[in-house]
Amino acid sequence: MLKIPLASRIGSRRYCDGISRRQALRLGSTPLLGGLALPGLMQMQAHAGSAQPAKAKSVIFLFLGGGPSTIDMWDLKPQAPMEIRGPFEPIATAVPGTFISEHLPECARITDKFTIVRSHSHKVNGHTTGKHYVMTGYEAAFAEGQTSRIPTNVLHPSLGSIISKEVGSRGAIPPYIAVPNPFSAGGPGFFGAHHAPFVIENDPAQPDFEVKDLVPTASTAGARMSLRRKLLTGVEALQSRQSSKTRAGMMSTYYEKAYDLITSPEAKAAFDLRSEPENLRAAYGHTSLGQSALLARRIVEAGGRFVGVDHGSWDTHTHNFRTHKEDLMPDADQAFSTLVRDLEDHGLLEETLVVMMGEMARTPRIGDQAGRGHWAMAQSIIFAGGGTKPGAVIGATDDHAAYPITEPYGVQDVLTTILHALGVQTGKTYITPLGRPIPMANGGRVIRELFV
Repeated sequence: MLKIPLASRIGSRRYCDGISRRQALRLGSTPLLGGLALPGLMQMQAHAGSAQPAKAKSVIFLFLGGGPSTIDMWDLKPQAPMEIRGPFEPIATAVPGTFISEHLPECARITDKFTIVRSHSHKVNGHTTGKHYVMTGYEAAFAEGQTSRIPTNVLHPSLGSIISKEVGSRGAIPPYIAVPNPFSAGGPGFFGAHHAPFVIENDPAQPDFEVKDLVPTASTAGARMSLRRKLLTGVEALQSRQSSKTRAGMMSTYYEKAYDLITSPEAKAAFDLRSEPENLRAAYGHTSLGQSALLARRIVEAGGRFVGVDHGSWDTHTHNFRTHKEDLMPDADQAFSTLVRDLEDHGLLEETLVVMMGEMARTPRIGDQAGRGHWAMAQSIIFAGGGTKPGAVIGATDDHAAYPITEPYGVQDVLTTILHALGVQTGKTYITPLGRPIPMANGGRVIRELFV
């Protein structure tokens, strides 16, 4: 997992399992390019497959890590007892007959632009194991709390890595980008480092946010950078006289592409949030989720394929209602609704699939200290754009939002549906270097009701 360090950093946050969101695996540096660790990342383009025709060209994956409470957000049960339904009230939305939480007013105004899948269900109730499952389609081989590896998916490739391999890049922007953290199970697995994410490990809400490694420092600018470029050309010429199949020969190509990235005006422009008007930045919210969502729009506009936004702190074992009302739901409401509108305004919504979900939901029954525990058996997932049908509600749950009462859709189905939206031929089986067959997304099915 390639990490791009920035000037300022955001603090670590831990879930109830004790795993930090800040942990990451680092690859080596690139002396010829002033310390920028990009050449291994550039192997993504060389190994990218071709995509089938589809409406979606990109995916923005808003991951609400920790477990958002579906019964308090998207699937309220006002007739349930107070110890189940809690204090939040449902409100009418732009779609007659569809009701969501009173604390999602901006989303309520645009329900005609997205679809709620209320019958998502699985049985993995841990954070680390749940993320492994959601990102790969495979249950983890380790028990919850028994691994400190980052990434945790040492075998199975993550969704972003599959998209990197199957669809590839468009222009100078890496196909798989993670912000503001590397996903704990977002690694490439047996695909190798060339399909690892380009990680922008800093909060875009920081006033000094800048991907400084894409800007040559004073010591590498001008004549000095030109000299390094000539040195690189000399190395390539030497390697070209050797076997083109050697690792050295292959790496010269990736050094070249890394150089192209740091000298690309398009790449620099994509990460420049300061070029956006202040009123739009304010509409997204000057929050980690809001500014990350805005950055994601800029990245897909510049050609990115999969942008994963990691937004944690949804693990509300205590003070569930206060935390959702004051801290969590306002940020998500503002960021998601503005992202959908903004993509539409830029003519990008039909070709950009937006997915918002967590690794689980929260328990229907309220626990001690007004908290809700882990509950994966019923969760709502939000889909917008990318050729999906807007304004619909798919599936339903019982009177306590505990279990689906309609056809349940699992993690594998969600991943397969995302790949299908991008035109990827689903149902493939990959073969590991050791000859082991690994079905893509563990053999999920497409959620056909999502598409027009």
